[in-house]
Amino acid sequence: MLKKQNKVLPISLSVAILILGILAIFLYYNYWEDDVLATEDGMIEIVENEEDHEKKDLQTIIHEAEKNVVYIEAVNSSSTSEGSGFLFNDKGDIVTNAHVVKNATDIYVKTSDGTSTYPGALIDLNEKKDVAVIRVPQLKNQGTMEIDPNFEPNIGDEIIAVGSPHGFQGSFTDGIISAKNRNFSINNSEYENLYQVSASISQGNSGGPLIHKDTGLIIGINAAASKEGNFGFTIPISQVYDLIQMWSDVADDEELSFEVDPNSYQSVNPDSLVEDAEYIVRYYYDTLNVRDYFAAYSLLGSNEQIKRSYQEFRDLSVKSIDIELPDDNFEIDEPEGEQVKVNVFPDHHIRKDDDTLEIHHYKTTFEVGYENDQLKILLLERELLSKTEQKIEKDEEDAEKNEEENDSEGE
Repeated sequence: MLKKQNKVLPISLSVAILILGILAIFLYYNYWEDDVLATEDGMIEIVENEEDHEKKDLQTIIHEAEKNVVYIEAVNSSSTSEGSGFLFNDKGDIVTNAHVVKNATDIYVKTSDGTSTYPGALIDLNEKKDVAVIRVPQLKNQGTMEIDPNFEPNIGDEIIAVGSPHGFQGSFTDGIISAKNRNFSINNSEYENLYQVSASISQGNSGGPLIHKDTGLIIGINAAASKEGNFGFTIPISQVYDLIQMWSDVADDEELSFEVDPNSYQSVNPDSLVEDAEYIVRYYYDTLNVRDYFAAYSLLGSNEQIKRSYQEFRDLSVKSIDIELPDDNFEIDEPEGEQVKVNVFPDHHIRKDDDTLEIHHYKTTFEVGYENDQLKILLLERELLSKTEQKIEKDEEDAEKNEEENDSEGE
């Protein structure tokens, strides 16, 4: 009997240990599974975030920026301040630096395509954060570039600093985010946690957007530069997004002043007209090359639009798969009154067959001037000088087919 009891005890202990082991494994498995699911939720959120911001090509980013970045002149009785800004929403609200518009009695906003100059009304500014918002009702529903205040770039990410492309003091410059969390003070502004970028920033870039090169997102407001001009500092959009959104939400057009002194801004002078004319011609060809035929057509004056409908203009333009505009082939005459003549010599690449491109060498004459206070292409004439042929390389042919397919899908 004693021997039987001695055998039962080890068996009972073994069963108990086995049960405890199974219970421990069960509890551990449940804990481990919950932890994995939590991690997977985080991974899913990251993947979705990346999918929301698909990579954009550089040409598309620049083209969008050209349409949404504006040139700002802020005038008072003793000085004029120049800078940039970008459309923030469909109300015609423009974000810029406070130091661009502070103390201004009159604010003028010039669109990047050179067609229009409008008075702007200051909604509000914060000098310490160096941010301001102005409103131009004429720019309502003009479209904006994408902003995600929750997107945080990394050191080493490629960026594009955009100045006012029609202010002729700004430019498109690229680089990387070389550092973060930079702090310093200038005048009455206390800059904190800024991005330091390797792209050069000049006076014309103040208030313009910093764009993330992969996603096309606006991630900052260009604010300051090194004295050497070889790097700059940008206010992260996440720091001021709630503030500028609040200003925009509470602003009432009836309480804003859009009146300006017409004598404080000289809309036409010979030097600026020459610069503006060259810009609008280059912008015209840029829009054709990205297949934005409506934007190109909108640059034409009423007489040119009477000559051909939009559909006729598009059918004529779509034949060129690429237009090269040599920099040294610009001939600009002396302005006559409010008009100036520009001669250019573009090369239009037209597909002749599957293996051959036909290159048409033109002399194209533009007359640029003001129509209803808007800069327009008043006359467009072109003369075919010669034709040459070029064989299409395989890689080039594939790229052209992809462009044509994308164009067809867009229609």
